[in-house]
Amino acid sequence: MKTFIGVDLGGTNVRAAKVDEQGQLLQVVKEATEIDQGVDHVIQKIISMIESIDGYQECEGIGMGVPGPVDTKNGKMMLASFLPGFEGYPLVKHFRDHFQMPVYMDNDVNVACMGEAMLGAGKNHDSVYYVTLSTGVGGALVIDKRVVSGAHGFAGEIGNVIIDRNREDISHLNVGAVENEASGTAITRKGKELFGGNRINHAGDVFDLAREKNPQAISLCEAATYDLAQLFSIIAHICDPEVFVLGGGLMKGKDVFLDQLIEQFKTLVHEGMRAVEFKEAQLEEPGIVGAAMLVMAYAGGN
Repeated sequence: MKTFIGVDLGGTNVRAAKVDEQGQLLQVVKEATEIDQGVDHVIQKIISMIESIDGYQECEGIGMGVPGPVDTKNGKMMLASFLPGFEGYPLVKHFRDHFQMPVYMDNDVNVACMGEAMLGAGKNHDSVYYVTLSTGVGGALVIDKRVVSGAHGFAGEIGNVIIDRNREDISHLNVGAVENEASGTAITRKGKELFGGNRINHAGDVFDLAREKNPQAISLCEAATYDLAQLFSIIAHICDPEVFVLGGGLMKGKDVFLDQLIEQFKTLVHEGMRAVEFKEAQLEEPGIVGAAMLVMAYAGGN
């Protein structure tokens, strides 16, 4: 059975794993990223982690998931807000030269979509759109087991999609951007405005109040749900996927919003588009498994 190395590089932690064709994690190594000690330190750390994995030399290649947009043609991060110093660094070339094996890299949401498309909720579908609903809102499209990254690596940065221009100017994102209106951060912010900071610590507290039939919480959740329905309708009108796969922490509150989101979505799209499936993400470790699947898809490992 063929095996692959998956690397999940984040601003706080980095993990490397040996993964088989079914997405099973055979061995996992985890370390603190320690970006404060510089790029060279982090790179050497990842190399050491991979070399500590049993039989890494026999793996088909290395796949990496990183935060932010990626120039997949040249193997460089386009933005590195959480990993200062990595922007523009030829990361893929460095690892390719060191290990003398295929190396691929993409945005962390893109690789999670790859994992779900190949082994999770999107398996057996030709076109899969993955949306993560968490602190922020992110997305990725996989068609025929290929991630659509875009000309500059920004495809899927759907958090900046405008769903209502008549909203507050919250952050560096567009006014009315869906991430500022319907993400976990947004629901928490709005919940604190309504109920106070002592009562609301995260979006789950708002969902709990909605379950208790609190009218203000219900109204807040309904507004966020409609904003998300608009987002999904925009995506659908652009790429018309066979299935939407939904992941992220907000899905813990799916009983509060998901059925309503799907029904509202159907009112916002053409009749022939209403058959698109909505599925919850299945993989427990979509990031690191999806990173490994980059090798399986692109290096002919499948």
